[in-house]
Amino acid sequence: MTDLGGPGDHRARGPGDGPEALASQIADAVETLTTLWSVAAQEASLRLSPHQLRALRTVQGAPGLNLTALADGLDIGPPTASRLCDRLAAAGLLERAPHPDTRREVQLWLTTHGQRVLRDVAGRRAQALATALAAMEPAEREALSRGLLGFLAAQDTTPGADEAEGL
Repeated sequence: MTDLGGPGDHRARGPGDGPEALASQIADAVETLTTLWSVAAQEASLRLSPHQLRALRTVQGAPGLNLTALADGLDIGPPTASRLCDRLAAAGLLERAPHPDTRREVQLWLTTHGQRVLRDVAGRRAQALATALAAMEPAEREALSRGLLGFLAAQDTTPGADEAEGL
């Protein structure tokens, strides 16, 4: 982990600190956020692996997608995606249905239970994040919000940003 200058000091140390120093600090913050995100998900009503959660979120974002599209979206092979879907279907979270036009193709849909589990995970994550944000000073929250908006705007104009979204 990067030395952030002591407890509670999450600012760059001086005018000599450039984007590289800030990038290192942000990487530490992202790592902490990832841990918070993961712990909140594991406290949900049904414990799912990050891979299973990503699969459910992918299906949620594109209801009716096929197994090949899911595998591509998760950057895994179709056999791995099929086994993943088998486990999610066995848990009652995912439903496979024949495509109405192509008998060889199977569509994937979230079940009501799958939708409920994703809402539970999202709610727990939002609560964990809100708790962390509540511990910050209002000016720090405002600065974080402005910084994140600036980061997102810069990312939208960065060449290759679309390719990085899949990471």
